[in-house]
Amino acid sequence: MEYANILFKIENGIAQLTLNRPDKLNSFTQAMHLEVRHALGTIEADKTVRVLLLTGAGRGFCAGQDLSDRAVEPGAQGVDLGASVEKFYAPLIMTLRSLPMPVICAVNGVAAGAGANIALACDIVLAAKSANFVEVFCKLGLIPDSGGTWILPRLIGHARATGLAMLGDKLSAQTAEDWGLIWRCVPDEALQEDAYAMAEHFASAPTKGLAFTKKALQLSYANTLPEQLKVEGDMMRELGYSHDYREGVAAFIAKRAPHFTGE
Repeated sequence: MEYANILFKIENGIAQLTLNRPDKLNSFTQAMHLEVRHALGTIEADKTVRVLLLTGAGRGFCAGQDLSDRAVEPGAQGVDLGASVEKFYAPLIMTLRSLPMPVICAVNGVAAGAGANIALACDIVLAAKSANFVEVFCKLGLIPDSGGTWILPRLIGHARATGLAMLGDKLSAQTAEDWGLIWRCVPDEALQEDAYAMAEHFASAPTKGLAFTKKALQLSYANTLPEQLKVEGDMMRELGYSHDYREGVAAFIAKRAPHFTGE
């Protein structure tokens, strides 16, 4: 597929996907959705990929939906926003959450609307100090979509989630870190280097164990403690037969660096 709205490459086990409409703050159009979907499908099919690094080009990560791509004049017939969520945003969020590998998001500037919630759906979020997160939906008479109403209260609690969703105030990257919304706020000039270093770490890590960790944490929101203990037991049983577990133990005993294959 020819990519006009994203940059995408796979190298040394690292998939890098960059939203690339910098003149529009990388806001989503239908065309960009289709390109991102194709790239994620490529990642799912490529067994050499062990980590995804998602970021944006230019001065912003993503401003959410490009409103000009589905503009509607006051008084004119409305558009079915539910169809847009169901066709594009919901599958995107579900894919990011279910990829059997770590997903890192490097937020290099504003992350607004769906752009904020796409970032927060990733496993580990690094943000430049100048970046900010804005749930702008309330200013358009909408609700936080792309998983926003699910993700926000789980990360920062009901009160803070409600304030962000109903006021639409900008949240700085530093405050986002202080609240536990993201993993880390870093100096602007260090963002891409730090994010890539983390991707390199995951590219040589025990991928299957990390994928199971990701899945177990997600299941915990719906499970009782006995149910979650059963999940942990089942996962540990399977991981105990994995190459990476055997390699990890052998390396520990031999006092050498492990060589994980992701299997």
